[in-house]
This record gives sequence, C-alpha cells and structure tokens, in this order.
Amino acid sequence: MAKTLNVPLVAMERRSPMRAPRTPRRTGSQIWPAVVAVAFTLAQLALVRPTMGLGWDEAVYVSQVSGHAPAAFFSAPRSRGISLLVAPIASWSSSTSLLRVYLALLSGLGLFLALRVWRGLFPVRVVALAGALFATLWVTVFYGPEVMPNYWVAIGALAGVGCFLRAQTDRRDRAALWGVGASAALMAWMRPIDAVWVSLPLLVLLVCVRRWRRPRLLAALVVGLGAGAVGWIGEAYASFGGLGARLADASRIQGGLGWNIAVLDQLRSLRGQTLCRPCTASVPAPELIAWWFALPLLAALGLVVAVRARRTAGTLLPLACAATASIPYLFMIGYAAPRFLLPFYALLAIPVADAFIHLVTASRPAWRPVVVTLVALAAAGHLAVQYAVLEGAVDRSTAARQNWSRTASELHRLGVRPPCVLTGYEALPIAFYAGCSSAQTQGHNASTTRADLVRTARRTPTAALVPVEERPPGYARGWPSRRFGGLRIHVGPAATAGIRG
Repeated sequence: MAKTLNVPLVAMERRSPMRAPRTPRRTGSQIWPAVVAVAFTLAQLALVRPTMGLGWDEAVYVSQVSGHAPAAFFSAPRSRGISLLVAPIASWSSSTSLLRVYLALLSGLGLFLALRVWRGLFPVRVVALAGALFATLWVTVFYGPEVMPNYWVAIGALAGVGCFLRAQTDRRDRAALWGVGASAALMAWMRPIDAVWVSLPLLVLLVCVRRWRRPRLLAALVVGLGAGAVGWIGEAYASFGGLGARLADASRIQGGLGWNIAVLDQLRSLRGQTLCRPCTASVPAPELIAWWFALPLLAALGLVVAVRARRTAGTLLPLACAATASIPYLFMIGYAAPRFLLPFYALLAIPVADAFIHLVTASRPAWRPVVVTLVALAAAGHLAVQYAVLEGAVDRSTAARQNWSRTASELHRLGVRPPCVLTGYEALPIAFYAGCSSAQTQGHNASTTRADLVRTARRTPTAALVPVEERPPGYARGWPSRRFGGLRIHVGPAATAGIRG
C-alpha cells in the first residue's frame, strides 16, 4: 500500500534533512493514473468530434500561427501561449481533425504528468480518483482538445502545487524545484493573470511565513512566472502602450473588473453554454448543478480527513490555491464561461477524491456494501449528467461552426475570396473559415476606421455581415446584398460577383 505524508509539513521541516516518504517505485503506482489519462484521451476523441470546426476564440489563436488565414485582431486579455502550443500542427496543416487529435494526446499526457507529481503525497488510489473526477467533467472533456488556454492553466496549477509540496518536504528534490518553475511558466505562458491568482497562496507562504521560506523555491516560482509572462509583458509595451494600459484594456473588454458576484452566472452556464454573456437564462435543473454544490462539501470533508490524518498541508494548500483561482471568475467579472473554473476543479479534485475514499473505507464493515452502492449510484448519475451536457455542448458548437463554414463558402461564391476583408456580425470566425482578414470599426475588436474600411473595399474584395433584422452601416447601404440564413451579406465594390438584392 502506498505511503503518505502522515505528519504536518512544518513538523517535517524541523526534522530536516529527513526525506519525505515516497511511494515505492513499482508499476502499480503508475498504472492507474496512466489508465485515467488514456481513458481521458479516448473520451475526447470519441465524444468531442475531431471534425468539429474551430470556435471563435480558437480561430483567433490558430490564425496567429496559421498559413490558412491572416492573423485576427489580438485583444489585450489574450496571451500567445496556446497559439505556440498548436504551432507544430497549425503552422503547416489546416486540418482541424489533426489538430484535435494532437491536442487530445497532449492533454492526456499533461494530465498523467500532473497526477504523477502527487505520487507519494497521497495514496495512488486517491490520486487516480482525483484524475478521474477532473477528467470526467464535461467542461474538461470539451476543452481538452480545444485550442484554448484554460485547461493548460489547470494542468500547470495541479502540477505546480504538487511540486511545491514535494520541494517543501525535501530540500534535495531538485526535480520538484524545476517542476515548480516549469508549472508556473506554463500557467503564465497561457494566462498570466490566472497564474498570479493560482500562485498567490504559494507566494504568501514563501514570503510571510518563516517556516515555509525557501529562497530557492521562491526564486523558482518567481522566475517561472516571469519567464512565462515575459512575452505578454513585452507585447504590452510594444502594442498596447504599456503594462498598465494593457491591464486596463483587458479589464474594459471583460466589462470592467471589480466587485461583481458571478456565482449565479457560473451556475447558469453549467447547462453546457460555452459562453454566458449576457447571462440572463434561468438556473438549470437541480440534477445539472447538484455536483457543483457537492464540491465544497466534499472538499471540506477532505480537509477534515487530512487534519485527522496529520497531513493538513497537503490538502489545505490545493484548497487555498483553488479558492484564489476562483476569485476573479466568481466575484470580479460580469459574465461566465465554464472553462474559467478549470484550475479550480483540478485543484479541488485531490481533497474531494480523498473524501470519497474516506467515505468508503471508514464506514463500518456491515454498512460498507450500502455505502459503496450509494457512492457508485451517485457516480453513475454524475457521469450520465456530465455526458448529456457534453453532448448538447458539442452539438450546439458543431452546428454554429458548420454555419460559419457555409457562410464562408457563400462568400467565395459571391466573389469575396482571399485576399479579402470581412466586417460586421461574427466577421472574425467567418473570416478565418473564408481565409479573409477581419476588421471592425467599433467594439472590443476594433482595428480600423470607417474611412479606411471604405478605401479598402474599393481595391480588396470586402463584405459587411449584418443580421437580417438590423440595418447595415451607412457605408454599406449602397452595396449589393444577398440574404444567407440569418445574415444579409453586403458586398463591396471590389468584389467581382454580380449580386441582386
């Protein structure tokens, strides 16, 4: 049976240089996390169709490194880490299926490596169950193969906190020290602000609590964060007028960060909405959100179990990092997206899994079959709900992306072919599908002026996309137009196709 850290971390420090107990190096300690990672990879390939087209944000990220379409406008909150992660595929291939398979394999490997870090800190059955709990959430399966940064922040958070605990319990564990730096760099590479929120408890401990101070560990964490964020900071000065200006722009684009309770918004998004903005729908049915309310209760039980087992630090630290990671998305933003809380779910998985194992193993032998049956039924119901929500999210996303592809084909038929420019409603993702540039004169993605757009339309095939119930912008009212689905396509004078309204 795997050994665990059964003494407080502080007490272990006093006995330094004693090594922290380690899980024996045997294949059993690796098999179950590996099984979870492989099952997670297969679930992505089976349930999130590799042929599903790219979403809005994915089009932005992929366009930065793709030869298929010009780079889309890159707004202040975004970071280029995920674009660089997919560059080995997206830079030479336009195949979405190949990109999905690549990311599914990579995300499965990332989950395995993050779980492996926790070997020896918790029994292998807790670690494997934690991975399974995280990997079976619909939002995890959906975003594993997506060109989005949030899953990778979650993996960096899970691995980073585990490495931090290992480095604290064994000063000679150089691999853990490097792991802290690499995990921090991964998080900051993907989303610098999220990386700071996740790392906040670690920084506070290293700076403010004498018994936790480790200069080399602090250096590894700070250097990792800096190395991951250096490109984002450099771009702030090169393109946004400085770091303060970029942060202000990012806040404005997200509706103005400040005290704003978004808990209900996150609840509303649990029905499978990838973005809830504005978030005005009703709260989903109880069976869809019961798991969300069970999480903090199980996490609290996990903490109680850890305190009784005298391994409080190993549970309290991931809980603290999960709490700080969730603060901006539960209390500081005016909309919701389920992917924002992926780091929260990943870190919470460890204490929740510990609580589940305790519920089963600590029950009296006479009651154990009943407890096991109840836990199994709850797990089966949870899985059924998660995959029903996942199916709906995949269907809706696939339909929207197919519609963008059809609109792109219609634009080509109308003479709007590369090199070309699109503006208006949903112009950014449709432009990616059409191989065009996108340009907006107002809104979060504003990148040109009306005068420049009119001049461009005289020499470059240009189209303005407008919902059928709305009037076109003034400069496009004299352009020939055609209705296509819910859009009216207004084609500029440089396009060659003859169009009748």
